[in-house]
Amino acid sequence: MSAIRLLVLGAVRQHGRAHGYQVRNDLEYWGAHEWSNAKPGSIYHALKQMAKQGLLHAHEIAPSTAGGPPRTEYEITDKGTEEFLALLRESLTSYDQKMDVRSAGIGFIVDLPRDEAVALLKERIRGIEAWRAAVTEHYVPEDGPAQLGHIGEIMNLWVHAADADAAWTRGLIARVEGGAYTFAGEGEPFVGVLGEGEENPFATEERRPGGVR
Repeated sequence: MSAIRLLVLGAVRQHGRAHGYQVRNDLEYWGAHEWSNAKPGSIYHALKQMAKQGLLHAHEIAPSTAGGPPRTEYEITDKGTEEFLALLRESLTSYDQKMDVRSAGIGFIVDLPRDEAVALLKERIRGIEAWRAAVTEHYVPEDGPAQLGHIGEIMNLWVHAADADAAWTRGLIARVEGGAYTFAGEGEPFVGVLGEGEENPFATEERRPGGVR
């Protein structure tokens, strides 16, 4: 799966209704342009494509009296919410996702009820353990990578990465079960979006296609 769909749907959903520059500004505020493919062109393209697919509803806004082109604001649809939640759940349970997908999933984990988030993370652990059990039928980590020549370093890398992922996930589960963070249905959520006109200290200077912000 691509992280850009999850990121854009989630950003629009958090605002309720947002134009493309707001979405881009939020994702840059989270640093997503550094660890994912959430670059300006990808963001605007994703917004238009998901509007065509019925995941977002596009509202045409009249140009301001000061001039400038009309601006499109996007609102997530019921179909879009279903897609967002499906992508979110997949990102949390599928241990072999790329780092950008995993990072996006963690960024929206509090959009789920606490119990469900814990259950999904535990499913992730089971997936890691099943993968490790299958791999170690042919490779014994305790014997070191040299048992397979230098090629063994590849398997060594994957086993170590899986072990680190499992350890981190267990730590997150413990923190969530211990009451960390505010999850869906528990009260006022953490505000991770910028307000209208609020300066973004992490904004890039790159403009959207056509030179319009």
